Amino acid sequence: MVAETLDPAPPGAGPDGATTTTPEAVRAARLGAFTWDVATGRVVLDASLARLLGLVDASAERPPLAEADVDPRAALRRVHPDDRTRLLRALLPADGTDVDVDVRLAPDGPGPDGPVGPDALDPGVPRWLQVRATLERDASGRASRVLGIAFDATRRDGLRTSALLDAMPTAFFSLDRAWRFTYANAAAETLLTRTGVDLRGGDLWELFPDAVGSAFETHYRAAVATGQPVAFEAYYPPPLDATYEVQAWPGSDGLAVYFEDVTNRRRTMAVAARETRRAALLASVTSQLAETLEAEQGVTRLAELLVPALGDWCVVTLVDHDHHGTWRGLKDAGCAHADPAARPVLERYVDLRLAQLEDTLALQRALESGQVVSATSGATEMIRANLRPGEARDLIDVLAPESGVMFALRGRGRTVGLVTLFNGAGRGPISADDLALAQDVGARAGLALDTMRLYHQQRTLAEVLQRSLLTAPVEPDHVQVAVRYVPAAEAAQVGGDWYDAFLQRGGATVVVIGDVVGHDVSAAASMGQIRSLLRGIAVTTGAGPAHVLTEVDAALATLRTDAIATAVAARIEQTPEQLAAGVRTLRWSNAGHPPPMRISPEGTVHPLVGTGSDLLLGVLPGTTRTESVVELEPGTTLLLYTDGLVERRDQPAELGIARLRATLARLADLDLEAVCDALLEELLPQRPQDDVALVAVRLHPQDRPRPPEAGPVVVPPGLPADPAAPADPDTEPDAAAPADPGAPSDPAAPADPARPREVAP
Repeated sequence: MVAETLDPAPPGAGPDGATTTTPEAVRAARLGAFTWDVATGRVVLDASLARLLGLVDASAERPPLAEADVDPRAALRRVHPDDRTRLLRALLPADGTDVDVDVRLAPDGPGPDGPVGPDALDPGVPRWLQVRATLERDASGRASRVLGIAFDATRRDGLRTSALLDAMPTAFFSLDRAWRFTYANAAAETLLTRTGVDLRGGDLWELFPDAVGSAFETHYRAAVATGQPVAFEAYYPPPLDATYEVQAWPGSDGLAVYFEDVTNRRRTMAVAARETRRAALLASVTSQLAETLEAEQGVTRLAELLVPALGDWCVVTLVDHDHHGTWRGLKDAGCAHADPAARPVLERYVDLRLAQLEDTLALQRALESGQVVSATSGATEMIRANLRPGEARDLIDVLAPESGVMFALRGRGRTVGLVTLFNGAGRGPISADDLALAQDVGARAGLALDTMRLYHQQRTLAEVLQRSLLTAPVEPDHVQVAVRYVPAAEAAQVGGDWYDAFLQRGGATVVVIGDVVGHDVSAAASMGQIRSLLRGIAVTTGAGPAHVLTEVDAALATLRTDAIATAVAARIEQTPEQLAAGVRTLRWSNAGHPPPMRISPEGTVHPLVGTGSDLLLGVLPGTTRTESVVELEPGTTLLLYTDGLVERRDQPAELGIARLRATLARLADLDLEAVCDALLEELLPQRPQDDVALVAVRLHPQDRPRPPEAGPVVVPPGLPADPAAPADPDTEPDAAAPADPGAPSDPAAPADPARPREVAP
């Protein structure tokens, strides 16, 4: 490739020598011509274009350009490296002949008219060259020669670019590699509070000293060092006092920076985030506390929700309403610490705190007035001053709270607890927004805790009612009876399950298990009615189980008692002959209840199915009820139970009964009380879904003394301890009582043709 300087056409001469323009006009227009012989690679430049490219001394009048003086490739090197390939492709188009392309000149050479000419640019501003050319082809259609002109388009494009940048709403400025401003648009001047001030040439770090050592400097220097663009957010302190979203693009000539003031947007987002956080925390408190009805479990959950969201650690205190309004009625029931390593220290402090308090004024003020008690600093010293010397005072030094707040948890017209939130020195005092949120949380938690308190009162009342109806069982000679009742963990924790064990006046032992449909105080009341009817009929009539259940059905209908129940009534009998043989008879009737279990002395378990199960009590008066009979050998154990022992939502009754049989077989060698405890431990879930009643009977051998583990004999006065012994004549049934257990209760009524059948299982 060869480069030459072509003299411009003579003044006033056109292509044919006619006068058209002057060299001064060509030079003023910064217009130059060139020819490129594609076949030979020879490039010919006129003097004007050579000057424009900085290939000759701008002060020379007619600078010669010999082939030996300048490498012809120097012309291409004067084009910006990123634009060279684009220029060559434009000059040799695949189709067509016209070329019109803008390219940048390389930044490391002198500009036109020399580096300090009248059109010299600010450092870092690129110079643009517009090239227009035509491609000539030979007879075969191959490219042969490119003829073209080039002129300096920098000022035109620069003005256009400046106008565009000034009109752009996004703030923009550019820096050279010495961190001096080369340009700043109007939006940038406004955001940087430099409106009307020309920033060009000013040092960034001197004009904005707070940027030194900040995220601005870190990211700007990283972009220049790596050549990779960066995007970040950063805050600049007063007088700007704003948060900016910044994008910085490095180049060979410096750094281009686009930025936007996002302060208001971030404030709006912060408000939205705060409201979202508030709603989420309140929702968590509501859902977490709604899942439990135990106050101490509830306050533990509350503490874990407050920490670390609103504080470094906290203590939740419950009020004992028997001592309402006094600090002696308080109990620290929940705590949480953001640092797992500090939790044992906090738990120990909570165990000791109230007992070692000397000054309780702050507690009393929070309890009685509902005022927020706060300390913005020096909390450790304030607490130490209220504690007697001892372990609690030492522990507060370890916990080292710097600030704290204490506020009441209000229920329905009463204070149900206190929350104390603490922060260490590294977090600062709780803000007004966080305190307001904590109090909102406390309001919801207070209502939830008050609900738990009311529930506890109702549960206690129901349990007292339930247990008052479940009297202690009788225990005749050599007959050991054990009973259990476990309330449900759900609903009112009371239901209609009951057990009973009593003597008829003839000396026979009657055991009953039953379950009224329903789980509430009403079910417990219905249970009390049915239980009383059954034992009254059994004692008064001396009748067998089937007849007793038939009479209970009739009594429920007569008394218009709207209750339905399952039940098993069983009677243990023994004649003198059986006493001599050491055996007993079991007679039972089943009204829709799970089958009792019989465990032989060898540990074999059999369900007492007999004739099967009859209709539930209270469904259809006059239902024929059947009776089954089996002989029991010494050492036999009987278990009567309600369905809560074998049925669960995730376990059908059949599977539960199979588990019960297997467990009884394994526990058969234990004493009777231990059997009952082990059954409940192994078969019931941690939170029983239904209440459970058990009555277990063990028939000890009568040829030896009653074993010590069976406890003392318990029988009513006047009744024999031995069921085979004659009863006290003064306690025999009244002569008016039916002599035949199967006879009708009404003497005028005809005898029931369907008397209970006795069927051995």
